[in-house]
Amino acid sequence: MVLPSLTVAHRRSIIVVLIIVSCVCYYMTISPEDGYSSSKVLSTEQSMDETLLDLAPPAETLKPELHPFGNVISHDPSAPHRANATLMMLARNSYLDGVVWSVEQLEAKFNHKFNYPWVFLSDEPFSYEFKRRVKVLTDADVSFGLIPRETWVQPPWIDEERAQKGRNMLTQEGIIYGGSVSYRNMCRFNSGFFFHHELLTPYKWYWRVEPDVRFYCDIEYDPFVFMEDHDKIYGFTISMPEREPTITSLWSVVKEFISDHPEYVSPNNSLDFISDDAGDTYNMCHFWSNFEIANMDFWRGEAYTKFFNHLENTGGFYYERWGDAPVHSIAAALFTRKDQLHFFKDIGYKYAEFAHCPQGRQWREGHCSCNPNDNFDFAQKSCLRHFLRLDDWMFG
Repeated sequence: MVLPSLTVAHRRSIIVVLIIVSCVCYYMTISPEDGYSSSKVLSTEQSMDETLLDLAPPAETLKPELHPFGNVISHDPSAPHRANATLMMLARNSYLDGVVWSVEQLEAKFNHKFNYPWVFLSDEPFSYEFKRRVKVLTDADVSFGLIPRETWVQPPWIDEERAQKGRNMLTQEGIIYGGSVSYRNMCRFNSGFFFHHELLTPYKWYWRVEPDVRFYCDIEYDPFVFMEDHDKIYGFTISMPEREPTITSLWSVVKEFISDHPEYVSPNNSLDFISDDAGDTYNMCHFWSNFEIANMDFWRGEAYTKFFNHLENTGGFYYERWGDAPVHSIAAALFTRKDQLHFFKDIGYKYAEFAHCPQGRQWREGHCSCNPNDNFDFAQKSCLRHFLRLDDWMFG
């Protein structure tokens, strides 16, 4: 069959159709992104606001806001609040097994859920083995610090002959650590210096932990946040009387300070915890400071700083054997409101032969492993009843 010859008009029409088909095929094969970009380049008539709206991702794909330092800030309202707090322990390399025991328990009972950092301090450098054995126990940050010599050793102005006589006397009376200078160093450091250590100054709250202690119960809430939210200053589990020969002049020195600085005494104080005769004498009661959860800003404040300096200038930490427990307790009782002291009745704890075991519902809900009958709370030498008699303390 003979094909009809094409006119010039026919050939032009065919060429136009082929060009159109080629263009359509080309635009169908380019990527969506290229097409999106091309449309933006071509849509020069759009307003600036419309362009910004088009470029913004859908609301459900927005990323969390970034903190200026790069860490993600969660906007989830159900996210738990954390306190500016740390777990703190004073230890030496020779205490390693006891340190591991305590850290392992507190991590299992509490900190594996809250991940608060640990700070370890010592008057001697920590060994590689100590650091290795401790760091493996937690996912939290761990810091190891050396205590400056000037805040640890006996000051040069102390009369060593008089101090030696005091140590000999307590040794003869069978007082534990009666002859130890190192123990006195520790008591003085814990009374007036630990909260100024460079590893602790970033923090407001601390939980003091000792080697070889027991934690019996699951702690499902954050004690730091509890303290902060309820305007507490100092928390404890066990209270008992101090040995009188170790602090024979302490109360008279305290009364001198109070006489000079009555403005620091809280009108709603806890004098009834530490005195049975309106402050004439000290009944020796103190919070056992091997467990304490407290606000370091209180120790760093003006009242306590002047109080400690007054005690320090008498040399009583070395001429006698003043402990940080009565020093902390007297200050907390006098310079805070009574409602700012807290008895952690739901935290099961034991140090040496003295234990606090939660009772009833708190024992059950805390899955506590302690024997409820092994409880020092109302033993003959416990001072808890003195604390509970404070007028407006609520047992809760």
